[in-house]
Amino acid sequence: MSEKMIRSIAVMTSGGDSPGMNCVIRSVVRAAIGERLKVYGIKRGYQGLLNNDMEEMNASSVGNIIHHGGTVLYTSRCPEFKEKEFRAKAAQILEDRDIDALVVIGGDGSFKGAKALHDEFGISVIGIPGTIDNDISGTDYTIGFDTAVQTAMEAVDKIRDTAQSSDRTFLIEVMGARSSSIALKVGICSGAENILLNSDEEVNYEKLSSDVRRGIRRGKNSSIIIVAEGESPGRSYNIAKVLEQKHDISSKVCVLGHIQRGGSPTPNDRFFASVMGKEAVSALISNLECHAVVVRENSVAVVPLDQCMQKSDHAMINYLGVSETLSI
Repeated sequence: MSEKMIRSIAVMTSGGDSPGMNCVIRSVVRAAIGERLKVYGIKRGYQGLLNNDMEEMNASSVGNIIHHGGTVLYTSRCPEFKEKEFRAKAAQILEDRDIDALVVIGGDGSFKGAKALHDEFGISVIGIPGTIDNDISGTDYTIGFDTAVQTAMEAVDKIRDTAQSSDRTFLIEVMGARSSSIALKVGICSGAENILLNSDEEVNYEKLSSDVRRGIRRGKNSSIIIVAEGESPGRSYNIAKVLEQKHDISSKVCVLGHIQRGGSPTPNDRFFASVMGKEAVSALISNLECHAVVVRENSVAVVPLDQCMQKSDHAMINYLGVSETLSI
């Protein structure tokens, strides 16, 4: 690998926002300044890069943001970036700005764009996984997941109060189009009677209704069922309809939706975000050119970026048995 002097870097957030992104931005900016690098913030992800919408940042630029959700750099999705001609434009803008490397905070799609910039134009890139879904291959944890779980847990606890007060079964739908991580962790931590995964295209209504009735027989007057939204948010309404029409079980539906994306990041998200941002800068200084900063076995590591470019439901799927055992 040829040595490449890093003098200037840029940082961006891309795709869906997640709590903790601001913590990463703060860490990257201040770690870079500590290494006497120039650092630029790109607004609105790859779309902002194509629009040359960026500004140089200093330590004060990221003051008092660690506790805020969302991203001060804003974010967007940029379908045009799938085309090489647009990536060439982006690479030229980085060259014109004398930017030597790019830190991308986002998901698997954002990482694919970063890797293409490296493979096609030789730009040094480091990815930091930021998504509430915890659904990126190669890492056990993504920034924002813990906060999303905490937000959902607070809602579930409140709903359980009213469920018990009114003898009701509730279907509570959490986010996770292709990942069941939020549903599994919320289900286990809330003592839910059932968890329906995003992959459960064919719901086992016999088991679902049997489990609810089993609780009733031992004196329970309410049940909580956690539902991963899957590819079609709102699937809980159809499940509730089938339960009532074919199994004589009346239920209420609560879709938590985008409330899970916002809010002040938890200490866990702040901690990993801060450590990962610093490690990203260290990796670039060490001449790593196409890597990602990940969490494995509760430790931060730097791995080749191509290990982290796929959607994956691996992170918590092995814990499904815990819920099934404890929900009797």
